[in-house]
Amino acid sequence: MHSPADINAIPAANGTARPPVRVIAVASGKGGVGKTSVSVNLAMALVHAGQRTLLLDTDLGLANVDVMLGLSPQFTLADVFAGRCELQDTLLEGPRGLWVVPAASGKRHMTELLPQQHIGLVHAFCQLDLPLDAMVVDNAAGISDSVLTFCQAAQDVIVVVCDEPASVTDAYALIKVLSRERGVTRVQVLANQVNNAIEGKQLFEKLERVSARFLDVTLHYLGAVPRDEWLRRAIQRQEAVVEAFPGCPSALAFRDIARRANSWQSPVGPRGGVEFFMERLVAHGASAASTNDPLRSAVA
Repeated sequence: MHSPADINAIPAANGTARPPVRVIAVASGKGGVGKTSVSVNLAMALVHAGQRTLLLDTDLGLANVDVMLGLSPQFTLADVFAGRCELQDTLLEGPRGLWVVPAASGKRHMTELLPQQHIGLVHAFCQLDLPLDAMVVDNAAGISDSVLTFCQAAQDVIVVVCDEPASVTDAYALIKVLSRERGVTRVQVLANQVNNAIEGKQLFEKLERVSARFLDVTLHYLGAVPRDEWLRRAIQRQEAVVEAFPGCPSALAFRDIARRANSWQSPVGPRGGVEFFMERLVAHGASAASTNDPLRSAVA
């Protein structure tokens, strides 16, 4: 794996444009449901599955992805917004070559950025010439503008819920706002910290019933992560559970979730709104259109 200093020197295969990056945003209506643990372990499980993956922390004021992985950043997104460094300077190399872009913790002004600044951060990823297959975005909890923008800019959104009434209620509120204000029409639901598979499916069905009645959005059940003492131990060790205890129940669940995520249809081109890695989507869409154009094919 290359160091951050060398990464932009890596040429794309055969001199062609970089392929699209599958961007997965992880969000929750309320805090305390294990959203960041899901983000960290999903990203690591994707790496284990052979996906070159970047984990982006966008909990801009209370970030902790770097802490959960035992990393010590020199620069964070706060430094990018302050003009002290470029986005590529924040890159950290984590376990097994996982790339991490850390945010700042205890910086209240980072929670007060303007909507244009959130969009600017999304656009900044066009400048990252990384050989990536996937990016996992760990969002703040709730329905702030940053959460809505970063979810809108991803191809897939995972909403994490646990077995608490407030978690389900707030998850519905998040899905409603994403659907009505940002045009998100498909959401993956992940039940976390459940006692068994039946409990996880019941949580999803509660959310699906009310969403089907009032919202124009399709919910898919991504699966459940069991309550697991090994996961708690991994968090204390500042490691992903898929690394620390790969055979435990929660690690197996994350591997299964990553396998399902790998089966989702890859983006074929831009959707027309704000999106991460837009230039790659545009280039890929143009290439696909050229390949499918019978006149161009005949001339070639």
